[in-house]
Amino acid sequence: MADNTALEEQIAHLTRTVEELSDIVARQETELALLTRRLSMLMEREATRELDAGGTVPLSDQRPPHW
Repeated sequence: MADNTALEEQIAHLTRTVEELSDIVARQETELALLTRRLSMLMEREATRELDAGGTVPLSDQRPPHW
């Protein structure tokens, strides 16, 4: 019977840990979505600024070097 109690305690602990990790992942997903939107806005703003300053191709539209 003691083995059952130990197993139930371990399951309860693991269940709580999984729930906590799920909450953390959900918060990180929300934060990443927000940061992705902000980064996109900043890149668009900088591309517009470069174009207004006389640049030919906004940096965000250039392909990265092959290396």
